[in-house]
Amino acid sequence: MSVFIALLRGINVSGQKSVKMDRLRQLFEGLGYTDVATYIQSGNVVFRAGAQLAEGLDFATKNDSAASAQLEAAIHEALLAQLGYDIPVLVRTPAELRDIVAGQPWPLPQKGAASEPQVYVTLLAQLPSEAGLAKLQGVRSGDDEYVVVDRTVYVLVRQRYGDTKLSNQTIEKKLGVSATTRNWETINRLIQLAEAAE
Repeated sequence: MSVFIALLRGINVSGQKSVKMDRLRQLFEGLGYTDVATYIQSGNVVFRAGAQLAEGLDFATKNDSAASAQLEAAIHEALLAQLGYDIPVLVRTPAELRDIVAGQPWPLPQKGAASEPQVYVTLLAQLPSEAGLAKLQGVRSGDDEYVVVDRTVYVLVRQRYGDTKLSNQTIEKKLGVSATTRNWETINRLIQLAEAAE
C-alpha cells in the first residue's frame, strides 16, 4: 500500500463547510484507507491506500496520476454523500510534495522573521492552459511574485497573504482550474508526516 496526501479545498474557513478532524479521519477509514492522520483544520490528510484501487496501477512511480485521480474521485464522492459538501479534493504523493519543495524558486525566509516574505503553494487540479496563464499574468499585487511550474503555483507574499491579490480564488478564476493553497510550513509538515508513514 502506498502513502498519499489529500488536500481539501475550503473546509473550516470562516465557519463554512465545518468538518471535525476525527470525523474526517473516520470518513477516510470508511473508504478502507489506513494509517490516516490529519494536520491542522484546513483539510490535510495523510493516508495509505492500495487495495481499494483498480488493479494495474503502478504505485512505484512517483507521479501516479491515475491512482491520484481515482482517490480524488472516491474522496470527493464520500464527502458529498456523507457530509453534503461539494469539496474539491487534490491528491499528491510524498515524492510530488518533495519535488515542490525542491523547486521553490526563491531564497527561503528566515524562520520567525515576520517581516520576511512568506512562501505559499497553490496546488492545481490540472495543468493550466496558455490562455489561463496569460490571464494570470495580468494580476498585479504590489511586490508579491508568483511562479507557475506544472500543477503548482509558488506565491511569494511580501506582507500578509490576506492582502495579496494572488489569492487562491484569483488563481482559480484566472487559470480556470480548481486549486487549494497551503503555506510553506504546512507543505513541509505534510512531507514529514508522509515520510513517517512510508
